[in-house]
Amino acid sequence: MSFTQIARQCSRFAAALSTARLASSSLVGQTQTRMMHRIVMPAMISSQSRCGWQMRKYSAKPPLSLKLINERVLLVLKLYDKIDPSKLNVESHFINDLGLDSLDHVEVIMAMEDEFGFEIPDSDAEKLLKPADIIKYVADKEDVYE
Repeated sequence: MSFTQIARQCSRFAAALSTARLASSSLVGQTQTRMMHRIVMPAMISSQSRCGWQMRKYSAKPPLSLKLINERVLLVLKLYDKIDPSKLNVESHFINDLGLDSLDHVEVIMAMEDEFGFEIPDSDAEKLLKPADIIKYVADKEDVYE
């Protein structure tokens, strides 16, 4: 739905609501008011617009930096049961240094998907064998460059 279509529907709703207020004593006006409530109320949450309707406001994700990505990746890995935090650093190899098997590697990738909110394709996940690889991948995916 385009912005123009949304604006047209908003003006139609405003006109219907004003006629419903004028004819609130009639059954038709009450029905229109109930219908307007069902259609418009879920979209009315935060701030007032010029026509008196409340509109939702969405915000972007918090800004990421390489340092923040690094900290979040290492935190997720430290909280993973099968990884010894004393052996963990950015250049630790999951299989050779940390002793994880392929199933553990898949679980680590899934934990990273949950942490950062996007899916990592299997073809890319096979290449992520170190925390440094994950940090670089997330930074590339989120357009973080420093």
